[in-house]
Amino acid sequence: MSIFTKIIAGEIPSFKIAEDNDFYAFLDIFPLKKGHVLVVPKKETDKIWDVDADILSKWLNFAKPIALAIEKAFPCNRCGMSVIGIEVPHAHMHLLPINNADDINFTNEKLKLSNEELKNVQEKILAHL
Repeated sequence: MSIFTKIIAGEIPSFKIAEDNDFYAFLDIFPLKKGHVLVVPKKETDKIWDVDADILSKWLNFAKPIALAIEKAFPCNRCGMSVIGIEVPHAHMHLLPINNADDINFTNEKLKLSNEELKNVQEKILAHL
């Protein structure tokens, strides 16, 4: 089981943003920027191109309102999206507020936010969903 499967199952706590039958969205606890959300299919699949076609086609529609909420909650040029899939063997999408391409560079230092700060970020996004 990947760490994301454990989060989806509730075995590891998370700052949930949204959930439906197929997807789970939650805050990245080591974000590049405040507002960094992970969107994960509930069915564990390592690589994005191995995800079932029906799930793959629904993924962006699930993520869209979250991305729009991130843009409203955190002033930015846009909500960026990235799918890298190296660190965790469970396909996932990163959504985060960006002003330029450097803001979505995963070699940048990650933020270290307290649980209180993460809760505040969660509440800001949820207020716009």
